[in-house]
Amino acid sequence: MRKILSTVFSRMMITIILIVLQIWMITVLLIRFANRFSMVYGMFVLIGVIMFFVLVSKYEDPSFKLPWLTLILLVVPLGGIIYLMFRYPHFTRRRKEEARTVVENENKLKDGNPLAANLMDPDLRSQSSYLYNVTGLSLKGHTATRFEPLGEVFWKDLLEDLKQAKHFIFMEYFIIEEGTMWNAILEVLKQKAAEGLDVRLIYDDIGCIQTLPNHYDRTLRSYGIEACIFNRFSPVVSIFHNNRDHRKITVIDGYIGYTGGLNLADEYINVKVIHGHWKDTAVRLEGEGVQNLLELFMDTWQYINNTSEDLSLYLPHVYHPEAFAYTEGYTQAYGDSPYDNNNTGEEVYMNMINQSHDYVYMESPYLIISYTLMNAMCLAAKRGVDVRLITPHVADKWYVHIVTQAHYAPLIEAGVKVYEYTPGFIHSKVFVSDGREATVGTINLDYRSLVYHLECGCWMCETPTVQVIHDDFMETMNKSQEETLEQVRKVAFPIRVARSVIRFFAPLM
Repeated sequence: MRKILSTVFSRMMITIILIVLQIWMITVLLIRFANRFSMVYGMFVLIGVIMFFVLVSKYEDPSFKLPWLTLILLVVPLGGIIYLMFRYPHFTRRRKEEARTVVENENKLKDGNPLAANLMDPDLRSQSSYLYNVTGLSLKGHTATRFEPLGEVFWKDLLEDLKQAKHFIFMEYFIIEEGTMWNAILEVLKQKAAEGLDVRLIYDDIGCIQTLPNHYDRTLRSYGIEACIFNRFSPVVSIFHNNRDHRKITVIDGYIGYTGGLNLADEYINVKVIHGHWKDTAVRLEGEGVQNLLELFMDTWQYINNTSEDLSLYLPHVYHPEAFAYTEGYTQAYGDSPYDNNNTGEEVYMNMINQSHDYVYMESPYLIISYTLMNAMCLAAKRGVDVRLITPHVADKWYVHIVTQAHYAPLIEAGVKVYEYTPGFIHSKVFVSDGREATVGTINLDYRSLVYHLECGCWMCETPTVQVIHDDFMETMNKSQEETLEQVRKVAFPIRVARSVIRFFAPLM
């Protein structure tokens, strides 16, 4: 009974009820006004027509525009109002300017992308140049990389590195949940804060709305941990709630860093089993390459707190000049943001697919992608590239899994090999290609990651870690079942209809 009451009166449930009530009230008022006043009705229709042509003229992927155009035409006269409220970009102009100011301040540290000239492979050189040109984050050498193939391995290594911290610890995570994993990390953070280290934490409010108490940042500050919340959620109908901080970053003393798919909750280390075995990955950086992760963290920190700091005080060489002894290839950590005009995460994936010669292997928990990305995968397979994709067999969200499976047929028809991870849920976001490059990060193959969220990843090339990632993919594939056209098409008619409808409107979700 206590569990039921806590669920009913939880922050999430109260928020949902308030938002539903707002939507209902707004809809009722708009309909009543429209029915009573022909002038108001005509105004709504005019807004719909204007939004229709604004959307048609926008330089966007057609698969993203089409659902909105359909909604505007079907839901007359409210379709244009809905688009204006939930998608029209005018409402994020101030945020874009604030984010741009932070990035411009840090660009003072930039000295070009000189190491890209060391890449003899023109495809790798062009990928590095693309990343620098759109993010300002340059290719780094003198970095040791270590692939973390499971959450359990990541947790063990992270705890050890946190305990060795001497100067500062910066962490940024989408989900944090009280339990075995986070409680152990928190004890170390509290101890380090008590020792006088600069300990900072960013967490996303919606990501933690069901996993942390309200105003948990105050609790953390009482321990000496500087904490702030990204895009604090309020029960008000607003487009701003779409933009979440989905990044996972740890920076320790400027020369050790982590990123990948892992949040700080017990299912990620299989202490709590909710969807079978949870397969997730991360990458550990040691050396110069950590600077990019540091810059990404500081971008978000300064944006939230409206501050400006001297980043040069935290760079790797400040505390650890020996970090530059490593020579294991190159890394280029990068960020993606809804506050610019680049879908960096998607374009990194596209570059890897389009430039692949022998193989490109991918892991993603979701597959809700544009026609452009789908076509790139199909074209690569048709020109003889070995294209393989692993998705979960056990779904965490049934409706998302339906859409994921709806994309299988055209991929398989083109020659893409699709597998489902049978032991449970695969949450890793990994691309590896031709034994020469790989990226590990937070970016799912879905619209939320590719369009709406703050994301990050680490692109690596000419490092032994690329082969390690390839080998882990093959091991994971051997635990997965290959999907066939017969299996994909052998589903009940209602499910096929549901797949088509949800897939069409997926960009709105």
